[in-house]
Amino acid sequence: MEKVNPEKMPCTAVASILTQMNRRGQIRDCIVDGPLALDNAISAESARIKKIVSDVAGDADILVAPDIEAGNILYKCLLDLAEARGAGIIMGAAKPVVLTSRADTAETKLASIALASLVGRLAG
Repeated sequence: MEKVNPEKMPCTAVASILTQMNRRGQIRDCIVDGPLALDNAISAESARIKKIVSDVAGDADILVAPDIEAGNILYKCLLDLAEARGAGIIMGAAKPVVLTSRADTAETKLASIALASLVGRLAG
């Protein structure tokens, strides 16, 4: 959903707040835009059809899910159905937490450890 609707979809308000924080320089060294529906985030054609003007639409490098259940579904669909490569971490703790599935490949588990290490180092 690309419109903010805090009543029915509180995550759209969170996405809008993160976007504003990026525009104000509170989230730096990246481009943040949202809320964007999944099709708009990964498909330039979908964004074009819906007349969405965004530097992120159709070319998102990172997708943020509203909760762990939605994130798990998205992650497994991308890995299993789209043959994507992945790495799973949870943010918000003092250091990133590695989160892998028992069914993840060795490559995905290693990528998760590497990502957590990099993020942990950048966080200080």
